[in-house]
Order: sequence, then C-alpha cells, then structure tokens
Amino acid sequence: MSTQPDALDDAFIQASFPGLSRGWVLMDNAGGSQIVQGAVDRISEFLIERNVQIGGSYAVSKAAANALAQGRHAVKTLVNAARPEEIVFGPSTTQLMTTLASAMRSQFKPGDEIILTIADHESNIGAWERLAEFGVVIKFWPVDPVTYEMKLDDLAALMTDKTRLVCVHHVSNILGSINPIAEIARMVHDRGAKIVVDAVAYAPHRAIDVQAWDVDYYVFSLYKTYGPHLAVAYGKYDLLRELDGMYHYFYGKDVVPGKLEPGNPNYELAYSTVGIVEYLTALGKRSGGSGAARQQLEAAFTAITAREDALTDRLLSWLNARNDCRVIGRSDNRNSTRVPTIAFKVEGRNAGDIARRMDDFNIAIRFGDFHSRRLVEALGLQDDGGVVRVSMVHYNTVEQVDRLTAALAQILAETAA
Repeated sequence: MSTQPDALDDAFIQASFPGLSRGWVLMDNAGGSQIVQGAVDRISEFLIERNVQIGGSYAVSKAAANALAQGRHAVKTLVNAARPEEIVFGPSTTQLMTTLASAMRSQFKPGDEIILTIADHESNIGAWERLAEFGVVIKFWPVDPVTYEMKLDDLAALMTDKTRLVCVHHVSNILGSINPIAEIARMVHDRGAKIVVDAVAYAPHRAIDVQAWDVDYYVFSLYKTYGPHLAVAYGKYDLLRELDGMYHYFYGKDVVPGKLEPGNPNYELAYSTVGIVEYLTALGKRSGGSGAARQQLEAAFTAITAREDALTDRLLSWLNARNDCRVIGRSDNRNSTRVPTIAFKVEGRNAGDIARRMDDFNIAIRFGDFHSRRLVEALGLQDDGGVVRVSMVHYNTVEQVDRLTAALAQILAETAA
C-alpha cells in the first residue's frame, strides 16, 4: 500500500476527458479507457489539415509525414525507447502479435521452444501457438492456483538450450498483479532467449521503461491507454531489422518500422498519440514534476499510482469484508504491485446478472473471461458467467468506488432475498 498523498488535479483530469461528462461511472477501463481531448483534437486536425498520403513532394504531404513522425516520437517518450524507429503502429495488440509471430517465424527451426503462460490474454498465446505447425515446441508456464503467482523457478525449470522465446504479460487482465518484467527479462536473456511482453493491462497505470527493463518486444493498446483504437509495439532496433518484412518485397530489412506496417499505419490515429503524451506531461507538471517531458510523464505516473492505490485498497477492503465474495488474484496491494483491475466471484451468483443489474445504477463494469479463457478454465471459474471485473484508472475516484460498493451491496441483498 502506498503512503504517498494523492497529488492529482481532478478538475484538470475531468476536463481532459469529454466522455466523463455523460453521467456514467466508467469502471470497465480494461476493456477500453476514455480518450483524452488532445488526442481527439489531433485526429480532427489531421483529417482537416493534412489528410493526404505521405511521401509526396508537396507541402500537405510533408505535413502528413511530420504528423506520423510526431506520433512515433510521442510513443518513444511514452515507453522510453532509444529511437522512434523502434515504434511500430498497428490496429490492435492481437494484430501486432500476429504480425510479430509471422515476421519471426523464419528464425525458428523444428524443435525450438517457445514458452507461453496460460494467464495471458489470447493475443499473446494463439499467435505463437500456431508456430507449432512448423515444428516449434510450445510449453506453458503455469500459474499457482493458490497464490495466483507465476514462479520464476517454474520458468527456469521449463527453459532449455532450445528455448528461443518467452512470451509473458506484464499484468494479467484478470489477476491484476504486476509481474517483475525486468527480472524475468534478465533470466530469459541469461539463458540465450528473447522476451515478448503483452503490456495492455499495465500501460494505463505505470510509467513504461523498455530500456531499463531490457525487454526485446513490448506491445499494448492505445485505446486502453487514453487514446483511439490503435496499438503500438516496441522492438529493439537491431531485432526489428532481423524480422521478415510483412510489406512489399522491395521493403528491405532496413526499412524499419515500415516493413512491419503493411498498408501504412493509420496516420491520424498515430498522430493522436501526441495528445496522450501531452496530457500525461501536463498532469505530471501539475503533480509537481519538472524537467523534460519524460520526467514530467514519470511524475504523472507516480501521482497516478497513489490515486490508484487508494481505489484498489478501497474496493479490496470492501470485498475482503464480505464472506460471499472471493477476489481472483491477490487480495492485497503490497508495495503498489497491483493495479485497480479487480476480478471476483460471488458465491451462488451469476456474474452476468450482477453486471447487468449494475447498468441500472449507471455504473459500467463487465463479466466473463476477457479473452483470458485459458486462465479462467484452469482456475475453474468459467461457470455462472465467469468473473465480475471492475477495472479503474486514475480518473475514477474513491467516491465512485463507494457508489459502486453501495450498488453491489443492494444488488447482492436483492439477489439473496
């Protein structure tokens, strides 16, 4: 649990997200967060002022190319990449993982091993599992069904001299705990393999530092990180050069990242990422941050963590106090190692009935398996609609958590009666 004070400027935050003024308490953010106004403004500006193909000699085309370049630079700052060419845009994390697996396929030979986890979203499983067709051996790193943790000793036991790749999530979109990615990457690299990280459930909550963690590939969705329906993949430049091209034959290995963006990226959505980073840096400055954009961004996420710790602790405290609710994942938030994505089961209750009843209170939550079906099935949670999931971000408030729990108490009392 964090002891840091909440330094966020709520008036600034609420004014920055136009979708927050529609009368709903939005707690389905792991399914898709609200888009910040600055990103909307960039989309509109591009479509009105720069909406042509890049690569032309005329001024409008150059302006379009500049917008795309600004988007790459913004994501470079967001993830702390070494250079903007390490940023690949794509329509979704699922598609980017599929592209990455296809582009990496020629690097594997029969008998090579890839280690996956059952706790991942299917995006970071299915694309790699399909490589078994070419003789690649697929192994699964298990989750402890009691502690809900993935043990490094279990990973070490799975790795051999034939292990070429480990694919893992930074945060499970059901369990909510933050995995020690830097430590995992170190272990993987010490054994001569590479690492791919699905960061979809992490990126909205903490500052990303791909260089400090020494990850090889890092993928997440911007529509869950205050932007439009777009995703980004980071890859170390030298590794991106080694990948097979997914575009025209004349896009050689050095056309990075273009060879991995068939049909070109969506220009206006890529440009909108400038608005996301500008919002985060402004939030950091209002929270006491100073210095360059990256330092202000880190200050923003420090303040975001303090707010989200309060949200997490408030909801976990309420759930833990009830004898009919079981948190799926760790039921505490030691050392801020949990994000406010909290799944639970209610004894004898259907998860879908609870979520749909919550609609009547204008509170948006979700139920099901969230495309982490293998985890839900492995833990025996698939019956009665799966799990209820409440997923919050920094624009949610403690008062909203209290509104949620009051509604939950009423719904559970009605169901029990």
